[in-house]
Amino acid sequence: MIAADLAPGAVLSLECPTITRTALALYAGASGDHNPVHIDIDACRAVGIDDVFAHGMLSMAYLGRLLTDSFPQQSVRSFEVRFTAITPVNASPTCHATVTDVEDGHAHLDLSVQLPDGTETLRGRAVVSLP
Repeated sequence: MIAADLAPGAVLSLECPTITRTALALYAGASGDHNPVHIDIDACRAVGIDDVFAHGMLSMAYLGRLLTDSFPQQSVRSFEVRFTAITPVNASPTCHATVTDVEDGHAHLDLSVQLPDGTETLRGRAVVSLP
């Protein structure tokens, strides 16, 4: 991202890959988060959940990728999120970062992850320093 292109209202986006069962199993192994609601459909059904769903931190990781694809890693000054809905298996989320302010060499961003139906699964903020 070129700092001169940044202005309030500018939007950066990342289309995430489809969240497959294989991706969830691989993420569970890599992260150490083996919570059954993410990998075991029988365990989900036993507690009234129809199917497995993605780890919230997987969505946060995709947002991190959007940030570091757009800015050098060392320029990320803050990055915070809260989880607002689940990401079901076989969903194809999209990450967005909207510039809300550019001042004193920093860009302030509103972050979100959305499903194709418009459901927002994650909301957050980030600040990045500009060259």
